[in-house]
Amino acid sequence: MTPPLIHLAEAQKSAPVTDWAARIGWVVGLLVFVVFVYWLMRQGWKWRGTLQGDLPELPATPENPGTPLLTMSGRYHGSTTAGQWLDRIVARGLGTRSRAELTLTDQGLDVVRPGAADFFVPAAALRGARLDKGIAGKVLTEGGLLIVTWEHGGRQIDSGFRSDRADEHPAWVEALNELSTTEHHTSTTEHTETEGAR
Repeated sequence: MTPPLIHLAEAQKSAPVTDWAARIGWVVGLLVFVVFVYWLMRQGWKWRGTLQGDLPELPATPENPGTPLLTMSGRYHGSTTAGQWLDRIVARGLGTRSRAELTLTDQGLDVVRPGAADFFVPAAALRGARLDKGIAGKVLTEGGLLIVTWEHGGRQIDSGFRSDRADEHPAWVEALNELSTTEHHTSTTEHTETEGAR
């Protein structure tokens, strides 16, 4: 009879008491660490913006931008130094991701961004367009991004966009490349004629 009573007494041991002080300490420590990492990221963002402070103000949309050739609704995923898809540009609001409404006219590319700074890329500043799979902070399937290359303040810039309808991308690449080639040819001809007249 005694052995069963001993087993019963052992089974009725109380559950271990939760050490709430240790748990609260771990949670507070984790929160402090997360806030510190966020602060470091924010400081890095500000520092990068300071380094890129020489980038001039972005052009505003002209009063008469011309007849729309193409329009697109989608997302703006950011800008980088051309050819360096990880060198993000954050100055002048170019680092802010947002919704975007794009309109292409013979005068250039108008980018309207709700909740972020709008900008305009004059046709003379366009350097081409291509399909790609990634830009700083965003990687998609091959051809998932429309990359527009343009020049501003003596700097070549790649800006990444994604249409709500990805099948629109090829038409945009063709139209942007055609416009940039035409503008480049026109400006080169004008420059040659001016030099020849001297």
